[in-house]
Amino acid sequence: MTNYRWVITAMLFFATTINYLDRQVLSLTWKDFIAPEFHWTNNDYGTITGLFSIFYAVAMLFAGKFVDWLDTKKGYLWSIGIWSFGAVLHAFCGIATAGIVAGEWTLSFEGARQAIAVVDDVSKIVNISVTLFVFARIILAIGEAGNFPAAIKATAEYFPKKDRAFSTSIFNSGATIGALLAPLTIPFIAKAWGWEMAFIVIGALGFLWMGVWVFVYDKPEKCKRVNEAERAYILQDDSEEGADMQKDTGKKASFKQAFRHKQTWAFAVGKFMTDGVWWFLLFWIPAYLSSVYGLDSTAAAPHIFVVYLITMLSIAGGWLPTYFVDKKKMDPYAGRMKSMLIFAFVPLLVLFAQPLGHISVWLPVVIIGLAGAAHQAWSANIFSTVGDMFPKYAVATITGIGGMAGGVGSFLINKGSGMLFDYSIATNLRFLGFEGINAGYFIIFCICAFAYLIGWVIMKALVPKYELIREM
Repeated sequence: MTNYRWVITAMLFFATTINYLDRQVLSLTWKDFIAPEFHWTNNDYGTITGLFSIFYAVAMLFAGKFVDWLDTKKGYLWSIGIWSFGAVLHAFCGIATAGIVAGEWTLSFEGARQAIAVVDDVSKIVNISVTLFVFARIILAIGEAGNFPAAIKATAEYFPKKDRAFSTSIFNSGATIGALLAPLTIPFIAKAWGWEMAFIVIGALGFLWMGVWVFVYDKPEKCKRVNEAERAYILQDDSEEGADMQKDTGKKASFKQAFRHKQTWAFAVGKFMTDGVWWFLLFWIPAYLSSVYGLDSTAAAPHIFVVYLITMLSIAGGWLPTYFVDKKKMDPYAGRMKSMLIFAFVPLLVLFAQPLGHISVWLPVVIIGLAGAAHQAWSANIFSTVGDMFPKYAVATITGIGGMAGGVGSFLINKGSGMLFDYSIATNLRFLGFEGINAGYFIIFCICAFAYLIGWVIMKALVPKYELIREM
């Protein structure tokens, strides 16, 4: 039997890695490089990340439909092409700000910085720069929204149900690898060549991936690199559930049809409750290490690296449900839900991140890393529940709906965090023994700690046992 399905998994892994590298450039450059130039506050940054989240949420709703309509190969190409363009576009926000605010249009990044530096109207610099960055983030969000619907659809096409969580955990670990590589590369690129080049260099990676994907991907039924033995293995669910359900029959699922099923609502609630936790880690941990421990982007690089290195433990998240299915003879949904309950308890450790921080910064770093690992393990399994319960032609659409819900949750936590942090500094907020910015972070950590258990309980209440949807 050939093993070409793992080549596809590798491509999904690299796409997800690039996806998260592009997403991380702003969080690793704004505090030290961009904020001093444009006079941003925490609330300004929260506005940008929050609006990114909400546009990502809306785009996710339609990205799934878009991928189902174009199909996996073309849908993924369009997605990564748009987000790579959006990533590179960030680099030119400084030039555009200088042109609008100072009236000096130049093709030089340094020239733009000098023009902005002599402008006295700080509020105008802030408003124009924030608006331009939001525009670039919107394009990034629209493109990035297609990554997971396309990747989950590709996984459903190339793997039988029992292997999907493992494959998903592998490509989903690209999020961790991207977040792992980001602090080791982005701040140093920004320091050596300017923050603009960090966006350009990282954004260009997506265009390289597109050149490979064109020649690599085709459906297993048509792919010449997949032999009959592997094809039979990939399509083994067809004989058990009926070929009409699992094969691509050209049917499309409408939103009205999707929202009729409580399985859709369960997936959406799980994403809404938990996606924001991961996005908070991505967007705010560099600022956390700077605000609470005084570490700039380069000094914090080893700490952020360790956070995401620990997150790599999430690879076990794909193995555990396979163990429950193969060894304990559970159905796929029961195995995933049991695994997700186990993972839901781990984020409770975040409650101790702030209290233990006075001993060493490495203690909250390790705790946050473990919470990140739990999230990624949870994420791999909640994505796989879609392929378990819905026909293939509806997978990307349902994934998009869940992604939209997750994006709304992410908007609330990112925008809320920015507002809370500025408020906690201005009023010297006190909460359970913490003061100022420390109190603000402890409040958000409390929210993150309980989000998974609440999400799991609601999901279980909506779909207590495995129910296969044969027709939308």
